[in-house]
Amino acid sequence: IIMADQTEKAYQKQPTIFQNKKVVGGVAIKRKDGRFVRNVGLGFKTPREAVDGTYIDKKCPFTGNVSIRGRLLTGVVASMKMKRTIVIRRDYLHYIKKYNRFEKRHKNLSAHMSPCFRDIQLGDTVVVGQCRPLSKTVRFNVLKVQRSAAGKKVFKKF
Repeated sequence: IIMADQTEKAYQKQPTIFQNKKVVGGVAIKRKDGRFVRNVGLGFKTPREAVDGTYIDKKCPFTGNVSIRGRLLTGVVASMKMKRTIVIRRDYLHYIKKYNRFEKRHKNLSAHMSPCFRDIQLGDTVVVGQCRPLSKTVRFNVLKVQRSAAGKKVFKKF
């Protein structure tokens, strides 16, 4: 861990990694890698930034203590004003029986965004997976980001 990565008041480290390597006979023991990384499964690849990066995030599904289980949802990034949390907009159509037509509706959903997804922007399509409650409103974690072709706001049915 590089001290430049320490931005919080408490010392940030991965709990499964022992940081004080031992010296045997004046020669330091070489370890493979001092970083815990996991495969979340369900066909999602672990991002290269999660493997090579130096960030510490206990709520990251790739490097932290969070398992993905339950629902997988898709949505469009609506807001990125929070730290490591994004708001996703999910559009859908609701049928009105009286008029035999559909109306547009939407739901907003808060999701934790790991620092391994650095180049995410408003309007990008993301796949989120359900996990344990991470805060009062956050119950999902970003697993995959698909770049948006157009920057304009368009209604998309998922």
